[in-house]
Amino acid sequence: MKRKEFFSAKRVTGMAVLLALVIVLQAFGGSIAIGAVQLNFTLIPIVLGAILYGPLVGAFLGFACGVVVLVQVIMGMSPFYVLIWTNDPIVTTLTCIVKTTVAGLVSGWVYKLLSGKNGLVAVFVASGIVPFINTALFIVGCLFMTGSVHVMAGEQNVLGFILVGLVTFNFFIELAVNLIVAPALHRVIGIMDKQFSRK
Repeated sequence: MKRKEFFSAKRVTGMAVLLALVIVLQAFGGSIAIGAVQLNFTLIPIVLGAILYGPLVGAFLGFACGVVVLVQVIMGMSPFYVLIWTNDPIVTTLTCIVKTTVAGLVSGWVYKLLSGKNGLVAVFVASGIVPFINTALFIVGCLFMTGSVHVMAGEQNVLGFILVGLVTFNFFIELAVNLIVAPALHRVIGIMDKQFSRK
């Protein structure tokens, strides 16, 4: 894509709206606590950015989400955040930033790869892959949080504790929401785009 096309007014406006959604949703209500961790509804604008504008925009929106989450962790917005930041600040920082950045990037790549064959399948796969990657990288991060998550697990198997105690319900709800809302919004945006193009 040419530089001029990438920075067209329509494209920049769309990216700015999605960035604002990421920040506002994450900071003021994109998360609902279930157990120790949060549901992340901010994954929806990340998916939309990746589908509509490509992998780099998906990664950028994911990075922005990660920064907001990290600020919330540092501010100690939940007891879990206080624990992981106090005992494992480096791993926590990397986990917050990397998980949604990589999820947005891969979602954009997957959509690009599949969209030429079947656009609808591409949208659903790209929407579903974000919670998978986000959760998988969160689990990897937790496995390295020896000062906090391992202590929380106590005598239990650490991976079992993470899977059952921290991510199971959250993951399935995030996956379901993403698979329903992101494709629906993508469809609405497509219809609106066609309507405006005719005018």
